[in-house]
Amino acid sequence: MRIFKTILYFVLFFSCLHSSAHNPEDFVISEIERGHLTFENETIAAEYGAALKRQRIRRLAAMPWLKKIYIFIKAGFEHIIPQGLDHILFVLGLFFSSIKFRPLIIQVTAFTLAHSITLALAAAGLVQVQSYIVEPIIALSIVWVAVENIVFKKTTKWRPLIVFSFGLLHGLGFAALLTQYGLPKDNFISLLMAFNVGVELGQLTVLLIAFLTIRTILKGTNNKNFLKVPASILIGAAGIFWFFEAIA
Repeated sequence: MRIFKTILYFVLFFSCLHSSAHNPEDFVISEIERGHLTFENETIAAEYGAALKRQRIRRLAAMPWLKKIYIFIKAGFEHIIPQGLDHILFVLGLFFSSIKFRPLIIQVTAFTLAHSITLALAAAGLVQVQSYIVEPIIALSIVWVAVENIVFKKTTKWRPLIVFSFGLLHGLGFAALLTQYGLPKDNFISLLMAFNVGVELGQLTVLLIAFLTIRTILKGTNNKNFLKVPASILIGAAGIFWFFEAIA
């Protein structure tokens, strides 16, 4: 029971981080916060959003290169911690699938490679999928990973391929933020890479916190697998909740 409560607090910790996320309009000194304006129709709303995007791109273009790199690394990191509860849960699902280093690093590498591909394609405007489609599927990817953790005692041979496939979807989720903000054409490659570096730093931070937490819990015992099922149940339940929230 004590272990179950500890894992619950662990998952809730990341949920609290997500709920305290600042407004995305703080990204580049925007005067008007999102959600405070209402429009007569979708056309006006789209025109307003496009105007804000042009303003952000102009301001970014006027900034020193190092400052722009810092802004996009910071944005990528914050898209994981504290804003990316969905991505945090997915990474935790990978972590609890196998606390052994080699299977975990293979899965994380597959996930990173996949979301980097779709992030680049979407940022370049070559791929575009509406968020109301992507977000529920991302939630289901969390549930799938959790269910696999519960059903299979060992990491399956097909797990890296599944993680890669889900990583493509998560990359579209990352790209939604860049599409909203816009990337200056003269620094497109470097700022895209900076954002991706921030995302990877966020993922590594999640894994580091998970590792240190589990190491503390498992102090004095070598039995690591007894955490896998209860942790995955909590992660899967959170994914189901987020799925229904996304389609509501």
